[in-house]
Amino acid sequence: MHPLDNVIWQALTTRQANFAESYLDARRFSSHVTSLGAFSEPTDRGYESLAGLLRTGDTVALFLESPYQPRPGWKLIADTPLLQMVCENHSVPVLSQRASSSAIVELKPADSPEMVELATLTKPGPFGARTHELGTYVGIRLQGKLVAMSGERLKVPGYTEVSAVCTHPEHTGKGYAGMLMKEVMCQIRERGEVPFLHVRQDNLRAIELYKRLGITERKVFFLAVVKKE
Repeated sequence: MHPLDNVIWQALTTRQANFAESYLDARRFSSHVTSLGAFSEPTDRGYESLAGLLRTGDTVALFLESPYQPRPGWKLIADTPLLQMVCENHSVPVLSQRASSSAIVELKPADSPEMVELATLTKPGPFGARTHELGTYVGIRLQGKLVAMSGERLKVPGYTEVSAVCTHPEHTGKGYAGMLMKEVMCQIRERGEVPFLHVRQDNLRAIELYKRLGITERKVFFLAVVKKE
């Protein structure tokens, strides 16, 4: 299996096992970190194992190989095709050096409330009070207010995910997302790892930005947010 296949499961059984809540064939991140979860196989046993990690009414976000199929005891809340993209080319010119802007700051645990507020407004994906613990996060502040950020989320052997790429609606079009992504990707590269990310397949604007940064399409997954009934 490629390290980026069943990537949530692989993260929770390797580099991020310390964040895992486990039951039989399922794993999930602590709910305060992120809503992502996974099982070794999308079988009846896999879903039964996952149910053992949740209370009635709890939700979990899954990355599936095929569109979600209805199952007893589960309600589908949201689903969408999810494009996985990877920056495999070590010679991509845009990653030859870090962004020069002094506006980039490393975000600290004390910044978590502002990070959650920005993510709630812009909806780049699941982001909780402890998501910042998954890796380095950087941002841009204007007049003391956090207006853009990006950071690291899933980590598997040899790969680290770029995530939470978002900009306040009042400050889009200024190149902040690309600047912050370049910084995060350079840090990942310096550790000898490969950057990757996930994006909604219909988010064409973001996909074009990522391609300009040398990130190429790898595979389509299917995001399914499901609630235990």
